[in-house]
Amino acid sequence: MTATQSSLRSNCMELLMAYQQNPSVALRNKLVRMNAGLVRKIAHRVSHQCAEPYEDLEQIGYLGLIRAIERFNPSQGCAFSSFAVPYIRGEMLHFLRDRGSSIKVPRRWQDLQKEGQKVRVTLAKKLGYQPNDTEIAEALGISAYEWREIKLAVKNRLPLSLDATVCQQVDSSITLGETLPDARYQALQRLEEDRQQLQRALSQLEDKTRAAIEFVFFNELSRKEVAERIGVSPMTVTRRIQRGLEQMMVFLQPQTLQTDP
Repeated sequence: MTATQSSLRSNCMELLMAYQQNPSVALRNKLVRMNAGLVRKIAHRVSHQCAEPYEDLEQIGYLGLIRAIERFNPSQGCAFSSFAVPYIRGEMLHFLRDRGSSIKVPRRWQDLQKEGQKVRVTLAKKLGYQPNDTEIAEALGISAYEWREIKLAVKNRLPLSLDATVCQQVDSSITLGETLPDARYQALQRLEEDRQQLQRALSQLEDKTRAAIEFVFFNELSRKEVAERIGVSPMTVTRRIQRGLEQMMVFLQPQTLQTDP
């Protein structure tokens, strides 16, 4: 790793820590710009395995990047790029899945596509080479633009193969099927995210209030036992728990970011 790369990663981590403490649209957008290369790299790879334009995949990938920024916890010791890749790729694959199930090719285009295949074979025999789009369209009596639209629509309609290569490495390749998220892993990931949010909310409470909640709900102690441990009355324990839970509910509410004017 070069000194420049190390510096960029360090700056990115500092911004991620600042964002976790005080989220803002301006800071989030800065992080998006810093990590835009990661989105472009993944979009480039995925675009070679489908008919969707690279530009569309790139835009969808930014949504995944934003989600990763909002969910990343710098204290976990994980590289942000490793954390963000599944979110970015996942958004693209969801987009492709949804597009594949919603595209309806008009009957006329389906008929023209079938006829075009026959024309391609006939022209290839006649000309001695594979005809281009303009030659096929001319034989069909339509524009080259419409023929290309027909081919794209039909290709988008086909499901992606799970064996399609998404990433080619030196000694191995990664298939589309291997990048699909595991349902059990996703459930565990959501539980871990919930645990982290709960822990952050608890950390905002006054010491005795936090201790009362942890003893009652985590250690399953009675109010009386908790009162003896923290040196207050059982009634005070009950009041502290009620007030602490109300404060935690406020902390756990999604933060609404003010958009830039």
